[in-house]
Amino acid sequence: MARLLALTASALLVIAPGMARAAEPCLSPAEFSSLVGFALPGTIAGVAQRCGPSLPDGAFLRGPARGMIERYAAAKPALWPGAKAAINKLSASAPTDISALLGQLPDPQQQQIVETMVTGMVAEKLPIARCSELDRLLAILSPLPPESTAEAIGLAIGLGSRAGQARLGKIVICTQ
Repeated sequence: MARLLALTASALLVIAPGMARAAEPCLSPAEFSSLVGFALPGTIAGVAQRCGPSLPDGAFLRGPARGMIERYAAAKPALWPGAKAAINKLSASAPTDISALLGQLPDPQQQQIVETMVTGMVAEKLPIARCSELDRLLAILSPLPPESTAEAIGLAIGLGSRAGQARLGKIVICTQ
């Protein structure tokens, strides 16, 4: 799951280039959870796209995952304000023209960019060797509401941080 989240973070770094700078502000746990929750449907879709052909017929990602993706996608409108705030915070130090362009786009176009980047990066870069583990993990997580899954991911990242600072790739989560 850490590899999958790192791929998702990489996609988000492409969207908001300023995230890669060390002096970036941290995201609050709520902002991070909103961002992850918003990105989950695209992440799961990318995993299903990448892994589906390599898994057996009864695999979660070859069928039941579609329901999870749809259910999680239904939560995106409620998660978007927090996700947008996180993206804006992380892209604040991006080159002005990129930041301005992103800020001028209407929300539906911004959402589409995020979704497309996340799905594409995961589908392209996820190691096939991880597919059976991710299939099982997503089947286990599927009964949870998207907000609970996003918060659990944020908590797991915080618990798993070794340097005392919760982070996913170059995205830092504030301690509160």
